Amino acid sequence: MDSSSILEAEWLFVGLVAIAAIVALLTRRTNLPYSVALVLAGLALAALVPGADIEVSPEVILTLLLPGLVFEAALKTDLGHLRPSAGAVTLLAVPGVLITAAFVTVILHLATGLDLSLALVIGAMISATDPVAVIAIFRRVGAPSRLVALVEAESLFNDGTGIVLFAIAVGAVSTPLDLGAGAVAFVMTIVVSGAFGAVAGFLASRIIATVDDHLVELTISLLAAYGTYLVAGYFHESGVIATVVAGIVIGSYGRRIGMSARTEEALDTVWEFLAFLLTALTFLLVGLAISPGQLADAAWYIAWAFVAVTIGRAVVVYGLLGGASLLLRRDERIPTAWLHVVFWAGLRGAVATALALSLPLDLPQRDLLAGTVFGVVVLTLLIQGTTAWMVIRRAGVVEGSP
Repeated sequence: MDSSSILEAEWLFVGLVAIAAIVALLTRRTNLPYSVALVLAGLALAALVPGADIEVSPEVILTLLLPGLVFEAALKTDLGHLRPSAGAVTLLAVPGVLITAAFVTVILHLATGLDLSLALVIGAMISATDPVAVIAIFRRVGAPSRLVALVEAESLFNDGTGIVLFAIAVGAVSTPLDLGAGAVAFVMTIVVSGAFGAVAGFLASRIIATVDDHLVELTISLLAAYGTYLVAGYFHESGVIATVVAGIVIGSYGRRIGMSARTEEALDTVWEFLAFLLTALTFLLVGLAISPGQLADAAWYIAWAFVAVTIGRAVVVYGLLGGASLLLRRDERIPTAWLHVVFWAGLRGAVATALALSLPLDLPQRDLLAGTVFGVVVLTLLIQGTTAWMVIRRAGVVEGSP
């Protein structure tokens, strides 16, 4: 990379950070969720700079944005709070993702004629939820902690499941998919990647416990996040799942075995800022990577994908989760009002966007696939993200409205 390219990259980075800061300042005085405002800013960028030729490297998206995003979410996950909802989270994060992806794949194929393997790629990309906008509303109105933990944990764990499915789906475009072999690869990747992440998180936690310097401890956490991702990927396992598990171990086990209060505060503050920055960059890059015309070209596919993902979400939440809840004791069941909120909290966001940006450049109909995913992300954020407070209020989960 020559000096002019480096300078252009620096200007782009500074410009995107400046826009993110402006959007954050403007949304502080409104009820518009920050992630929704970022999407609108990204679309405005695409309209104002239609001739911009910005090449977003798939490797940069996968190795720079995703590890930081999932590690920060995992780091603040407390296993103690998660335990009561572990069964529900498992249902939503594994079979729930597969069911949603299947609905999207079949409906897109039948309604639009899109090749089945390409429809599966879209289904995998939008199978995982990203309820950042809804979580912000939860915290403002004081939603029950178990409900917040359920929605947050689902998003954290289904990211890994969706990304493993995405890798299998992309491979199936060029090589016919053997369902049996694919299922074995899916399970083995989750198990091996999870074990690798657990070991990495344990080792990082033990090292952090022996150091009384928050700067060194922060450095170790950064190494754990990105190093775990890269090493797991080197051995052809899921870097995202490994990073998620490492983050959970550090956030739960690491905090209990000797992490100082100053280190905890520094970890939470620094990683919250990094996640804020990475999320902003992800959404804003959409505006530079896709044009309004590309969205228009994919409109038919976007409409059907949105319908499919909504139907799939309803089946998963009301059928799978609601049905399983009826098997529990009455005092342990998930209230029906909560099911309404969980259903509407199934937004798609940063991870789906990052996967769309990371599609191989030689993938058939790449622009159509990316445009479809971007369109579904925009629709879920604009429709569900801006009306979530109404669903929460009408469901009676909390009193009042944001």
